[in-house]
Amino acid sequence: MAPTCLRPLLSYRSFAILFLTPLLLLPLPLAASTREARCAYIIIIMAVYWCTEVIPLAVTSLMPVVFFPLLGVQTAKKVCLQYLNNTNMLFFGGLIVAISVEQWNLHKRIALRVLLILGVKPALLMLGFMIVTAFLSMWISNTATTAMMVPIVHAVLDQLDSTECDVTMVEQATGQTNTVIELGEKSTPESTAVHVVSNEQIPDDPRSSEEKKMRKHICKGMILCVCYAASIGGTATLTGTGPNMVLKGQMNQLYPNNNDIVDFASWFGFAFPNMILMLVLAWLWLQCSFMGLNFKKSWGIGTERTTKEKAAYNVLKAEMKKLGPISYAELNVLLLFVLLVVLWFSRNPGFVKGWASKLFPGGEKYITDAVPAVFIALLLFILPAHKPKFIAWNPSKSDTERTEEDAKKPLSASLLDWNVVQRKMPWSIVLLLGGGFALADASANSGLSAWLGHQMTPLGSIPPWAIASVVSLIIAVFTECTSNVATATLFLPVFSSMATSIKMHPLYVMLPATLSASFAFMLPVATPPNAIAFSYGHIHVWDMVRTGIVMNIIGVCCVTLAINTWGKPMFGLDTFPTWANTTTNQ
Repeated sequence: MAPTCLRPLLSYRSFAILFLTPLLLLPLPLAASTREARCAYIIIIMAVYWCTEVIPLAVTSLMPVVFFPLLGVQTAKKVCLQYLNNTNMLFFGGLIVAISVEQWNLHKRIALRVLLILGVKPALLMLGFMIVTAFLSMWISNTATTAMMVPIVHAVLDQLDSTECDVTMVEQATGQTNTVIELGEKSTPESTAVHVVSNEQIPDDPRSSEEKKMRKHICKGMILCVCYAASIGGTATLTGTGPNMVLKGQMNQLYPNNNDIVDFASWFGFAFPNMILMLVLAWLWLQCSFMGLNFKKSWGIGTERTTKEKAAYNVLKAEMKKLGPISYAELNVLLLFVLLVVLWFSRNPGFVKGWASKLFPGGEKYITDAVPAVFIALLLFILPAHKPKFIAWNPSKSDTERTEEDAKKPLSASLLDWNVVQRKMPWSIVLLLGGGFALADASANSGLSAWLGHQMTPLGSIPPWAIASVVSLIIAVFTECTSNVATATLFLPVFSSMATSIKMHPLYVMLPATLSASFAFMLPVATPPNAIAFSYGHIHVWDMVRTGIVMNIIGVCCVTLAINTWGKPMFGLDTFPTWANTTTNQ
């Protein structure tokens, strides 16, 4: 929050950016009265608004609906169709399922169960927090996962601190008692007096300051591991985070004949191993940074469970006990969630015919990943949240008495209520995705993409792996200051144009750019998970910057490795696809 004296200055700055930017850029469409110039004019203005956030991101995303038709770039009918297209419906259905998981606390039950299984040794506890957070972030929003996990981490750390204080007090009391007994055995009164005086002012334990420092380091590492794991885990699935959906939508806009090369199964096959690799390296880096390399302390090798570890375990058990036994609603949501994942993976696996082509003639052309997502979302509003109770027939009662009893018994509510969806649905992200798809479609149809590709032809002399590495690094730095969805929206059309101009597979640069858009590890304002972790007060900005720089390097290296190893055969990145030639003929 800005100080009161600076708020007018900030409002003047916002006012200047809001109104002066279009005036300063006005010569661009006037000098070249072409559709691509007018399209570039709107895109640059939106880019400035997105980066500075002078107005909300979702409001900026609505600008194409007004200005593309007014400037003759695209018809209003075509622009509006992009705001709720197939990709947005996939994202919408996935979010509804995620909301139902949050509504019934299924994600918390899964988290606590895994933590109790893995144990509470310091290293295993951190690993458990990271595994749970990454897994949940694959299916529900990174923000909701972090908001749920950080209080659990905080409760465990508080219990560890309080237990350690109690143990220290007991040890000090025991030490004083032993000292008094030893003094009683001494025969010299002078020596006794000296010892008694010395015991009145007990010197500080030289290890206490080191232990306090170690506790602070462990606390920082535990908090940071949650927000980092949330960002990493979201990259593993197509619906896990916004940039992944931006890639899916823009591939459909820019390359309509791409044969659905990026679907849920193909994305998971590429991104999930990368997520595992990043998660392991991030865990090792956080271990080295905040817990040192003392494996005996971290892993507890050759030692029994200490008092602190028992206290932490009891905290997790208490949280699990509060949830009670699994309810009928939780079980239904879990079954529907598993069914959705199975339908996504088996729709069109690639190596065999999926259910879409086996059950429906020509189903692979008509059915996309959005169909099972919306189907499961519909079931959530239909299936009851409580086990139906069938009324036993009692012939001794009259019809009037039975009717009165039936009226008193309320109908069972559904698993999900629309009011809950309205309250928890991130509508701004849906609009932001739609605005990005409208920009990509207008860029392709106006000729702006072809013009940008022509300007980047000299890059053909650079090896593809080097281009992919540079792209990953640029996006990883840029996304620290802007929204990850806005970053992907702005850069992906440019990178696709560059790839087609130098006859390189578009996914060779678009996949690294998409994954790197989620690598915002350095600043508290970079992502909501970072902000949530920072708000608890254990972490300083420098702690996040110092750790995040290495995390960014780890992310770029892992993406470069993934795209040049298993990514090549999965997507055929060594050859220039025929469906990518459509952009050069516009």
